[in-house]
Amino acid sequence: MNLGLNGKVALVTGGGRDVGREIALALAQDGATVAVNYNNSAAEAQGVVDEIVKAGGKARAYRANVGDYAAVRAMVDSIVTDFGRIDILINNAGVVIGERFVNSTPEQWARQIDVDLYGTIHTCHAVAPHMVRQNGGRIITLAGDSSRVGENGIAIAAAARAGGIALMKSLAKELGRANVTCNAISLGLIETSHSDAEFLAANREKIVRNYPLRRIGKPGDIAPTVAFLSSDAASWITGQVLSVNGGFCMV
Repeated sequence: MNLGLNGKVALVTGGGRDVGREIALALAQDGATVAVNYNNSAAEAQGVVDEIVKAGGKARAYRANVGDYAAVRAMVDSIVTDFGRIDILINNAGVVIGERFVNSTPEQWARQIDVDLYGTIHTCHAVAPHMVRQNGGRIITLAGDSSRVGENGIAIAAAARAGGIALMKSLAKELGRANVTCNAISLGLIETSHSDAEFLAANREKIVRNYPLRRIGKPGDIAPTVAFLSSDAASWITGQVLSVNGGFCMV
């Protein structure tokens, strides 16, 4: 795939592993310089950077808890200082705590909302002025089908990510005149390195019956759509929610 991202600078939050890693690699393969954000997984983020550089691309790791606005602002300032601009923002970082709502705690609510909703608000607020000044940019926020149709046991994460979808739609209207597109990608269940392997082993057959394509998603399933939305080929797509979910949710 060659989507012409040469000269573009992309920030991928939570870019050190799983879906974020695959997105970072895909954007770099198409020519973008990639800022790989991480919070606690420095070795993983540096591993992604090393893989990109070894393949002939450009990348650098940046630490920031996206739930901390000051840290996000400092990270974005550093990226602009290092690379001169930010053209693409991928809001991938997320936290999901599986718990029935009636048993959940305010501490659990805060942790998920801080990353899943405030994290997206923080990065958008820090990056948007640069995109407006450049008269162009792409903002893509990853959500989940739970944010569209609900899901047992993850009500808070679903609510926070639904807020991210609403933010994309609103920013699409605010920033469109500056040639900035804002879209969301709604994911089905993705099997990652931090999935509950025991739960999946016991329930895989039951789970896949909910998917017309009869399989659970893989991290690499998401990156091609992200790369497309980041490119000029998607220049007339904004305010949309694109489902990459194996057919789980068709709204």
